[in-house]
Amino acid sequence: MIKTVNRVLLALAGLVLVVVGGAVLATGLGLSVPSWWPWDGTDDALLSKADRTRWRDEGWWWPTVIAVLAVLVVLALWWLLAQLRRGRLAEVLVDSGDGEGALLRGRALEGVLGAEARALDGVAEAKVALTGRRTAPKAGVRLLMEPHASPGLVLRGLSEGALTHARTSAGLDELPAEARLKAVKHRAERVN
Repeated sequence: MIKTVNRVLLALAGLVLVVVGGAVLATGLGLSVPSWWPWDGTDDALLSKADRTRWRDEGWWWPTVIAVLAVLVVLALWWLLAQLRRGRLAEVLVDSGDGEGALLRGRALEGVLGAEARALDGVAEAKVALTGRRTAPKAGVRLLMEPHASPGLVLRGLSEGALTHARTSAGLDELPAEARLKAVKHRAERVN
């Protein structure tokens, strides 16, 4: 999701900068421009004094400017925080019993959890993502369920099987997990 938002924001910012820069450059070089073009001479300013002071005396102007700027600041802060947040856990600290500890790759643990979840009866596909801190990971599990699957049995198998095995093998006190179940789309069966 964040990659898509980054690409869209960068594309929009780039497009605006290219259009405005091209317009200013074309006018500054004295190229022939259409009649509707906002600038028509090399001595023109982007905003004339009349344009800059046009709405100052209106009662709605300053609240609108402040509201738009506040929204832009909030969006910029959201985007910055999204960049700093890591999507997945790179490694998990495993207690090796010698006081040192060992590091287990997060992708390896995700792969084992996913394989064990896929082996459950009624699960067509399983995707696992580890988040949180390396000393206290959290698992996000997405299960694609077959039409005949029983969600209760699958969740019990996931909890008592894959998640318990991962927790004990990594030496974790707890491994909180959020499971999302989705049914496989299938065609209706014909009855003759």
